[in-house]
Formats: sequence, C-alpha cells, structure tokens
Amino acid sequence: MDRNPSPPPPSRDKSEEEEVAGGDCIGSTVYSKHWLFGVLSGLIQIVSPENTTSSSDDDKHQMELDEEMENEICKVWDMSMDEDVALFLQEFNAPDIFMGVLAKSRCPRLREICVGILGNMACFQEICVSISNDKNLGQVLLHCLYDSDPPTLLETSRLLLTCLSQSEVASVWVERIQEYPAIYDTICFIMSSSTNVDLLVKVGEVVDKLFDLDEKLMLEWIKNGAVQPLDQPQEDSKEQPVFKIVPCVLEAAKQVRSENPEGLDVYMHILQLLTTVDDGIQAIVQCPNTGKDTWNLLFDLACHEFCQSDDPPIVIQEQKTVLASVFSVLSSIYASQAEQEYIKIEKELPLIDSLIRVLQNVEHCQKKPENSMDSNTEETKKSDLTPEDFHLKILKDISCEFLSNLFQILTKETVAQGLKEGHLSKPKCSCVFQNLLPFYSPAVEDFLKILQEVDKTLADDLEESFPSLKVQT
Repeated sequence: MDRNPSPPPPSRDKSEEEEVAGGDCIGSTVYSKHWLFGVLSGLIQIVSPENTTSSSDDDKHQMELDEEMENEICKVWDMSMDEDVALFLQEFNAPDIFMGVLAKSRCPRLREICVGILGNMACFQEICVSISNDKNLGQVLLHCLYDSDPPTLLETSRLLLTCLSQSEVASVWVERIQEYPAIYDTICFIMSSSTNVDLLVKVGEVVDKLFDLDEKLMLEWIKNGAVQPLDQPQEDSKEQPVFKIVPCVLEAAKQVRSENPEGLDVYMHILQLLTTVDDGIQAIVQCPNTGKDTWNLLFDLACHEFCQSDDPPIVIQEQKTVLASVFSVLSSIYASQAEQEYIKIEKELPLIDSLIRVLQNVEHCQKKPENSMDSNTEETKKSDLTPEDFHLKILKDISCEFLSNLFQILTKETVAQGLKEGHLSKPKCSCVFQNLLPFYSPAVEDFLKILQEVDKTLADDLEESFPSLKVQT
C-alpha cells in the first residue's frame, strides 16, 4: 500500500456536486469541508480519554492504525500540500488536534502522518509562524526527536528544517533547541548508528542549518562531548554514552557516501563549519584517532573519488561545493597537524595532483566563448557572476591557498619524486604558477629555487613563461 495515497477524487453524485458548488469546497479546490471535518473528528476520537485509558491487553491495538483511517488521514497528508487546504486546517485548529495525537498516541504510523501534515502546512509562511510561536506544540514536536520510529524522525526533521529556513522564526527554534540539551545526544545517536540514508541526510541538513544560524549553539555542541561528566553517580550501573560531534558526523558521512552525494555534501559542509572556530578545529585534531579518521576519509574523497583524471572537466560543476568543503577541512587539519604521522609526503603529492586537476577543470569551465570576449568588461564580469561562477571562485580560492601551503614545504626529494611520478609536469606547474601568482609569490619562488636544483631545464622554461619571476629571482 502506498504511504501517501492520492487525495480523494471529487464527488460524482449530482447532489454532492451541488453541495460542493454551494460552499462545501475548500477555497478554490474541490475538496470537501465536511469530509475533512469527518476525518479530523475521527482523529479526536482516537485520542479521546475513553480510548487512551485501556488495559495492557489493548497495547498492541494502540500501536496499530485502522486501515480505513490510515487511508483517510493519508489523503489529508497529500491535500495539505495545497495552500487553501493548509489554511483551512489552520483555521479549524488542526495543529491542536495533531498535538493531542502526538502527546497521547503510541501508534508510530499515526504519529508520522500527523508530523508530516504539520510539515506540509509549515511550508506556508503564515502557518509556519503560527506553529513556531505555539510553545506547547513546539515542545511536543521537539519531543518527537526522541522517537524510535525512523519515519517519524524523518518527518520531524523535515518540519524542523522547514521552520529553521524561515528567517522570521528560525531564532525561536534555535533557542528552543538550546533549552533541550538531550537533543544533542539524540541527534548524535542518529548520526552514529542509523542506516536510514534519508533520515541521515535530513538530520544532517538540520545540523548544518543550526550551525550556520548560531555559532553559540555549535560551540556548545562541540564542547558537549569534550569531557566525561564528573557528576555521574558511581552506583549508576547504566552508563550513558558520551557522544562527540566529529566522530558522529564522520560516521554519517561514511553511511551516505555511496548512496546520496547531496547528503555527503551536507556532512562535509558541517565539518567545514566546525573548522571556522578554534574549538571545532581542536575537536577534529586533538584526538589522534579522530584527526586521522577525518584526514583519511577526506583524502580518499579528494584523491580517489572526486574530479578524477578520466572525468570530463565539466564534472567540477557537480562537485564544486563538496570539494570546497573537503579541501577547506583538509587545509585546516594540515595547518594544525602538519607533523602528524598520518600526513606524509606520499599523501601530499597525490593531494597536489588533485588540487591541480581541480584548478585545470575550473579554468576550463570559466572560459568564455570567443564571440563574448569583446563584452568582457569589469561591469559585465560583475553582472554575469552566476551562483555557479561564485561557487567555482570559492573552490578556486580554497584550492590555491591549500596548494600554496603544500608547495612551501616541498623538499628536493619530494620535488624529484613528484617529477618522476608525473605530479609536477610542466603543464601542471604552469597551471600552479598561473593560479598562485601574484598572491602567493613566496610559495612559487621557494618551489622554483628547489626546482632549479632538481630540473634546471624545466625551471628555466617556467621562468621564461612567467617573466614576473625573473625580476624577483
């Protein structure tokens, strides 16, 4: 059976058609108000006191949903994507009914549907504001994050993301989440243990949005798993796990990696947001195992999965945001832990190769058609900067900074090895010089001095191609 059956068809009976024409329809739709009243009344009956104070023999019954009622309420779920229907549900105080269901019902399917309907309704700003400002409903919805049912968790996360994306009420939800420290443990538990990719992606989007909205909350979550609580009673035999944000994010990223590229992009961006604060960088590198796991995963993505030598250059358009995050995090780790054993020269050269390939592909994508060169004025450049161009520029800037850092520590032996293995051929070195000059001149000059000792012919050729270097050497 479909999870979300189609909405009920318009009535075909002549008398019913006349009734609809006479004002029974909802807004400009053909959906019947009376039919919807009936479904909502049925929901009220389900959670009425006489139906919720049953004996233990009825526990199984409480966990199940009548098939006819499920079909009816699923139709409401689909209908609620229509603004007229959503507004009518709001006017009829349906959110209060759904709140009652969520507070009292033990049926996972019914809880999922009710949160799903609220999620659809929240897509419309007026209703989103109303739902968000209802403190009691907000508390009930946040408690749904403690649910053990993945579909309910998915719909709850979708609803939260919708509300967090509304600037008018985002701060309300951030403050509300800060009031419930246990939400951190719940979200970390999902990221570290769930195999439901859809749920992991949606939870990741919620975390990403929260960190982007509020640095204070991000810092609190970074520090939450930093130390074992000292006030835990020793006689408490049931030890609570201490979740650390970075390992949980890494575990979720590994889970979604092969099945959902967009989800991987989300988790890489979470790591990048963590590196925007010192505590976040320390959370990654302070524990050797965490630093090593992060470096190895991102190194593997950069060197063996994204932007490979046999990929067409245009592939960079699909991978630009995730690569920007990956290189940004790798650069932060490198700057903090350059002497760690897991960052070795064998890994620096493939990274250099990957960074050069990215820059080559970015350059290819940024080339303008020949017939448009005449109009390439400064004013035209600014007005023609598309979101794609903007993200390519960010990727280029991050790649150049990381590449300059790597070039500054190259030794004579490393350069010789890079030349032998093809990582530092003339076309690749030319690409590096073209992108690093003039902003990273010291890194280029240091590299050229070493290259003079290893391959003087190549060094002279590069000097000839880049006259600005002759003046300074």
